[in-house]
This record gives sequence, C-alpha cells and structure tokens, in this order.
Amino acid sequence: MAKELDERQKKFLEVLFEEAAGNPVVAKRLAGFSEGYSTKELINSLKEEIAEATTLYIAMNAPRAACAIISGIESPTQLGLKEKLSAAKDMLDRAGHVKTDKVQVEAMNGVMILPAKDRSEED
Repeated sequence: MAKELDERQKKFLEVLFEEAAGNPVVAKRLAGFSEGYSTKELINSLKEEIAEATTLYIAMNAPRAACAIISGIESPTQLGLKEKLSAAKDMLDRAGHVKTDKVQVEAMNGVMILPAKDRSEED
C-alpha cells in the first residue's frame, strides 16, 4: 500500500527531475520546505518514491537514447559520438533494454552424464 504524501512531498517529487534538475536541496526549496528542514530526513522518508520516480524518469528518457544511437548510425562523423553512444547504451541498459546474447545448443544423439549415485543412502 502506498503511503499518503502531503502536498509539499508531492511537489518535491514533481520538481526534483524538472526545475531542480535532480538537486534535492533545490527541490526542497521549490516544494516549500524551510531551509532548516533536513534534506537527509526528507530523502529518507521518500526514498521508495524517489526510486520509483527515478525509474520512471529513465524510462521516459530512454527513447532519446535510442534516437541518439540511430543518429550515430546516420551521422557517424559527428563530434563526441563515442561518448554519446556510450551514454545512450548505459541509459538503455538502465531502462531494461539490455543487449541479450542468444546461445543455441544442438546435440546429435544426446547423451546425458549424471553425477555418481551416492551408495550410502541405499543401504
């Protein structure tokens, strides 16, 4: 069951990835918390919601990473392409679009070798 958030907590989560650009101190100020309110306590009380919002933010920006890869294919001479592609790959990995290697195993007249039977249990 999700916990009920007050208006300032909701606002904190809204601005954290937008106006605050990920800076929790700025997000805390924008959400209306006092300067004396502990940022550490605020983050600790919202850590599950922040993790969920982070996952959503990465998922929302994954298409940009995919477009960056295609852009690199279309314009392979652009400056900084290697770094851009590396960042795009990391973004897609974090969004769950990981490159998978497929291994196909074929066997003719398959033989299965099992470990030796423990004879002490039979007696």
